[in-house]
Amino acid sequence: MAGKLINITLRVWRQSGPNDPGKLETYKADGISTDMSFLEMLDVVNDGLEREDKEPIAFDHDCREGICGMCGSVINGVAHGPQSETTLCQLHMRKFKDGDTIIIEPFRANGFPLIKDLAVDRSALDRIIQAGGYITVKTGQAPDAHAIPIPKPAADIAMDAASCIGCGACVAACPNASASLFTAAKITQLCTLPQGNPERTTRVIKMVQQMDKEGFGSCSKYYECEAVCPKGIKVENITTMNREYMKAMVSGK
Repeated sequence: MAGKLINITLRVWRQSGPNDPGKLETYKADGISTDMSFLEMLDVVNDGLEREDKEPIAFDHDCREGICGMCGSVINGVAHGPQSETTLCQLHMRKFKDGDTIIIEPFRANGFPLIKDLAVDRSALDRIIQAGGYITVKTGQAPDAHAIPIPKPAADIAMDAASCIGCGACVAACPNASASLFTAAKITQLCTLPQGNPERTTRVIKMVQQMDKEGFGSCSKYYECEAVCPKGIKVENITTMNREYMKAMVSGK
């Protein structure tokens, strides 16, 4: 790494399991290159812990390319850290200064049970998708491209909503621990397109009911979800979800 070297202090939440007591523990991270990503920095810290026969810090990660949503943690009180529209794995240490103290905590929400240290169980979001986040597909020969005309504005709305990676930062940032932005993005993605019309009414009812069943809070329009979303998902999607839900309930389907 050719970047500037900085020395930082980490205050990391350590907790052996969901039923064990947890606390912030302090670690020194010296000689960290500013060209490193945040997760690369944690890898270096873990290498040092393992050399000392200490338990490494458990944290979620997978693609490290900002597309899978696995890397969420709260950095100095902000989900995914200080850089807007950036996942934690794409956050680089150049955003921090020499001598900084960085507090790292897991996403905290009833819907996200803690597994260990910074790793939480976000399968509740998967169950919301399973409840209704799909479309009817007829098997057989693939249709010709552009067989179903879709207006450009509708396609843009659907594509913007589809950029949600399900990281759960919106839940972690919301004072109510609401999953409304996530659920709304998935509903908007499908209800905007003609392919999503067959399940349109049942979809929104099932997904909203599953969201409530998982123990997430309600939306009070704090806008904290939009502020921390690494993909810039807008709260207008929640308005779409509410409108779709009201229509579905009135229709009685």
